[in-house]
Amino acid sequence: MENVATPTAQETGTATGASKGKGLGARALGVIFSPRETYLDIAAHPRVVGALVVVLLITIVAQTTFLMTDVGKDALFDQQIRGMESFGFRITDQMYDRMEQGLAYTPYTGAALTLVMFPVVWAAISGLILGVFNLALGGEATFRQAYAVVAHSAFLVALQQVFVTPLNYARQSMSSPTTLGVFFPFLDEATFLARLLGGLDLFFIWLAVNLAIGVGVLYKRTTTPIAIAMLGLYLGVVLIIVAIRTAFGGP
Repeated sequence: MENVATPTAQETGTATGASKGKGLGARALGVIFSPRETYLDIAAHPRVVGALVVVLLITIVAQTTFLMTDVGKDALFDQQIRGMESFGFRITDQMYDRMEQGLAYTPYTGAALTLVMFPVVWAAISGLILGVFNLALGGEATFRQAYAVVAHSAFLVALQQVFVTPLNYARQSMSSPTTLGVFFPFLDEATFLARLLGGLDLFFIWLAVNLAIGVGVLYKRTTTPIAIAMLGLYLGVVLIIVAIRTAFGGP
């Protein structure tokens, strides 16, 4: 009778571990430090809940903690006033008072909005990816795979919150300290160029490229054209916002 090779305990354990894919912590770090390898694992083992919970938890805790401080409330109030004025709104005393009173509830309404909007936005992005790559280009990825890629790319959003929240507290400001505008402090804030650079955030540029890597891995396509398309879409949105602000002549 022929000898039949049987797998050793070590080999069996290795195969079982591989079939389960990376753990949540490994995926979170991998998206940041080794995205291509990590997205290969995510595409093969699409899991959403862990990434969803961690990203929401970090984001909500960071935002809520900041907005519960007097510094955070003042910074948010200033941003709201400047934002409305930038779109040409005239703020009456009554509006001013209502906005000031609403600051006490902002940490909770902001947390609720984040809890609802993040999953919805990720679903919309996933649907857009499927629409382009499945319907238009003949890809075969599932919604679960696309959503898993999008959800894991959002670890960069959580990282941004961890990075910018202490800086915003120190600066007493809600404006992002990681935009391209920080490299050009000499520009007049009211100019089109200054507004454009102030709207382009390094973390979101990184996020667009990172997500492009994930989509490229999912559909076995080259990353570069996908990244160019995503960066172009991001730039287009920022250009529209800046153009509207400039047209209204606000600060």
